[in-house]
Amino acid sequence: MEFSIKQGSPEKLKSGCVVVGVSDGGKLSKAAQVLDKAAKHALSDLIARGDMSGKAASTLLLHKLPGVAAERVLLVGLGKSSELNNKTSTEILESAFSALNKTPAKDATLYIVDEGVGKDAAWVVRQAVFAAAEQAFRADGMKSKPAKAATLKHITFATLDKPAANLKTALDQAAATARGTELTKTLGNLPGNICTPTYLAAKALALGKSHKSVKTTVLDEKAMQKLGMGSLLSVTRGSTQPAKLITMEYYGAAKTQKPIVLVGKGITFDTGGISLKPGAEMDEMKYDMCGAASVFGTLQAIAEMGLKLNVVGVIPTCENMPSGEATKPGDIVTSMSGQTIEILNTDAEGRLILCDALTYSKKFNPDTVIDIATLTGACVIALGHVASGMFSNEDKLAKELIAAGEQSHDRIWQLPLWEDYQPLLDSNFADMANIGGRAGGTITAACFLARFTKDYRWAHLDIAGTAWLSGKQKGATGRPVPLLTQYLINRTNGK
Repeated sequence: MEFSIKQGSPEKLKSGCVVVGVSDGGKLSKAAQVLDKAAKHALSDLIARGDMSGKAASTLLLHKLPGVAAERVLLVGLGKSSELNNKTSTEILESAFSALNKTPAKDATLYIVDEGVGKDAAWVVRQAVFAAAEQAFRADGMKSKPAKAATLKHITFATLDKPAANLKTALDQAAATARGTELTKTLGNLPGNICTPTYLAAKALALGKSHKSVKTTVLDEKAMQKLGMGSLLSVTRGSTQPAKLITMEYYGAAKTQKPIVLVGKGITFDTGGISLKPGAEMDEMKYDMCGAASVFGTLQAIAEMGLKLNVVGVIPTCENMPSGEATKPGDIVTSMSGQTIEILNTDAEGRLILCDALTYSKKFNPDTVIDIATLTGACVIALGHVASGMFSNEDKLAKELIAAGEQSHDRIWQLPLWEDYQPLLDSNFADMANIGGRAGGTITAACFLARFTKDYRWAHLDIAGTAWLSGKQKGATGRPVPLLTQYLINRTNGK
């Protein structure tokens, strides 16, 4: 899907459909008023008859209005301006694109930037791009007869006055973010028999070839063994698929600038190992690599944007399978940091691969390290499917991430990382256990990771409740690519 911005009068623009707003009570927006005048008050007449009230997210499609060059006009309800918030605004945009996609229009012109859909025009453009891309996305590529691609191919954001200079930048960044999100969803939706650690490594190498600013390196199990990654390698022991440690280095600034390191959990399928999961919905454990997928999407997005900063993606990836060689509950392993871990539950494997990747990340002399993982079911219980859980060892970093989440509408919620929780990980036989019991499971998982991140500022994102949807809407969501890209954009801008 292509996006552009232009200035123009709505009645003169040739388009498959022109979209204008109507506020609560039937009040026409400025662009709608121009159309109404050109169409000899056809819109006013419809409103007077009660066909359009302006209720938020309502729509009305009109054909061949006199005096209007566009084939169709779509009226979108904007509701009451006093009741607009991020949730309502996104619902209005989603409703508009849903209505557009039900028409055969190949292109559409939207007068929504300055029509009260949101207080900030750049925010509206970003969310409109995300909504359009979400509805155009198809997850049925492996069906023998995939559904037809969306008809709508080009979106123009039009303004009556000259558009603000920052809107073009916001649009380009949003489009790149949307494409990165699409990559993340595509990888997440692939089945475990295709999306293996070797497959992810090949994808990373391909990303490096398509973007010269990205340098990709892949370490095999022998190299990881030499580095002392006993914790990571303990997870892959039961699988015939070889583990990989992928690094993707993006240099958009001088190499002397310390990078931001993104560490993504890449369990391409998680059976739980010897601590075997129940069979119901185990197929959804193909999504246990969505943290890794989000690093792919974010790196692709910022490479397309050409952001002026340095970012390194580190992806530990393997399967967690049961076999005669699999790690057993009670086994003790030595991590790359030298700390020993008693593995009480082999289904708490994400932290075991992440801890070695976090230790490895020190080699890049990072400014900041952020790990992203579908880590705990407890996070789903705590926050549902709305917000991702976030922990950090620095308040400034936490605030930066929260702000980026609000800007992108990809929100997070900070949970405590207090030392009071650390004793729950005590072990009689090793430096620590890999679980801390049922109470505070999301917190103790973060506390475990915190033991490997004392040399740099760090944040942990638990995306177990936000990375994918179940039921009829089953599929990867692409989160938290919008959050991560917005955070990196803000860092580039000195925020």
